[in-house]
Amino acid sequence: MIPFENTLPYETIKNDIYISECPFCSRENVLLPLKKTNLPEIREGRKHLLVFPCCRGKLTLIDADSDYLLSTRPIRC
Repeated sequence: MIPFENTLPYETIKNDIYISECPFCSRENVLLPLKKTNLPEIREGRKHLLVFPCCRGKLTLIDADSDYLLSTRPIRC
């Protein structure tokens, strides 16, 4: 079972990926330095270090689906 607290919901607009709120600094509508073309690699099991541009918070992504990114550590309460 996937731990819900390790997930981060995202939206895609064209080739860009956005999150509604940064889990570290709470900034709204953050454009991630991640492209839609990176998602298949993450789904196949390749880990990806995600550094948030707003506050330099870091997460290691280990999986993704059409709505959520899965991290190695808890993001939500």
